[in-house]
Amino acid sequence: MTDIPVIDIAPLRDGTGASDVAKALHAASTGPGFIYVTGHGIDEALIDEARQTALTFFRQPDTAKAEVAVTGNHRGWLGTGRAVMADDVKPDLKESFVWGYQTAAGDTPDDHPLRGANKWPAAPAMEPVCTAYFAAANDVALHLMRGFALGLGLAPDAFLKTADRPISRCSFVYYPPQPAEAGAGQFGVGPHTDFGVLTVLCQDGNGGLEVETPDGRWIAAPPIPGTLVVNVGDLLGRWTDGIYRSTPHRVINRSGRERLSLVLAYDPNPETMIDARDILGAGHTPKAPPITCGDYLTWRFGKAFGGKAAK
Repeated sequence: MTDIPVIDIAPLRDGTGASDVAKALHAASTGPGFIYVTGHGIDEALIDEARQTALTFFRQPDTAKAEVAVTGNHRGWLGTGRAVMADDVKPDLKESFVWGYQTAAGDTPDDHPLRGANKWPAAPAMEPVCTAYFAAANDVALHLMRGFALGLGLAPDAFLKTADRPISRCSFVYYPPQPAEAGAGQFGVGPHTDFGVLTVLCQDGNGGLEVETPDGRWIAAPPIPGTLVVNVGDLLGRWTDGIYRSTPHRVINRSGRERLSLVLAYDPNPETMIDARDILGAGHTPKAPPITCGDYLTWRFGKAFGGKAAK
């Protein structure tokens, strides 16, 4: 059992029941900040192919993965122990492979420090499945952003006026089995909130994701077949002036098996202005000043990682 609601977004995607889905998304985002999503439209065959491709990559020796070592603009492989979510916790056990938006011709915008050419290994052949998965997960994110807008009583494109060149990052995230002797202070990924607008996560069947409730309890967010896990990020919390809740979460892989997640960290174009007055009205006084999406992410990544490539 879980305190996290399960919402079928198919009626939002096909237009048969967008209003009801929007109300459910709004209730979930003002409460736990986490949602299980069904009816998302990502083909299971694509998910399976992405998982197998990712596992093939991560099971290689580090020397092979280092050929696509992460760049300063957060593209490529990030090894175990390279990410630390807070000053008082041990480095994460996870590994990641990160890529971003590119055109059908393979071009990538270079208009922001978190942009740049994707790094693709010679083997396995990751580019086709990675770009296909990015497009599918991005489509889910766009539908959700329309639902959030409707849930706030806004036009469906309120959050999407500049979203044709998203600054989103997609990643395969690999968690080795966590040894019991690692202790309570060791995490696959330590407690944190997500920086950006929205996270769309596809779990495998091994579990380990935990979510902090508003009253401070940590609850499991176990895998539910056929679902994605969606959570509000800090930037959507800022955009809605705190109406939508960015929730702390963590991963502890106690399964004794490899764990793999497929993750889209959705953010619109870097020039997108994040201003709560656009959402709550010109007369509203926001808690935080307006800032572009690109400037916000530069600030957050720099603050958390001191300019080093990270998650």
